[in-house]
Amino acid sequence: KWRIVFPNNGRQWNNWKQASMFYSANRIQTTKYTWFTLLPRFLFEQFHRLGNLYFFFLVVLNWFPQVEVFHREITMLPLIVVLLASMIKDAIEDYRKYRFDKMINLSKTRVYDK
Repeated sequence: KWRIVFPNNGRQWNNWKQASMFYSANRIQTTKYTWFTLLPRFLFEQFHRLGNLYFFFLVVLNWFPQVEVFHREITMLPLIVVLLASMIKDAIEDYRKYRFDKMINLSKTRVYDK
């Protein structure tokens, strides 16, 4: 989508009305997650990291009785702790971005014309 800006000089009043209806929900959004995309997107990003993928491989490998070295729960513990800490950190950071975006979007603006 392209953003169209029309000056308020009266010459393009019809186009301005049409564009203002089309872009009525124009706002700033810097957040990465929503309530529905938090878990899938977070896991997708975390498992692109080599360390997390390595620990996930160890967890999967430990579920087979032939190659089980530790208890399954002990193998899952480091991965769960790291993922949980990262998720909490990302959620707090994203919530701060959401509050700042809300403050910016609700602030008053001035439009200058000739």
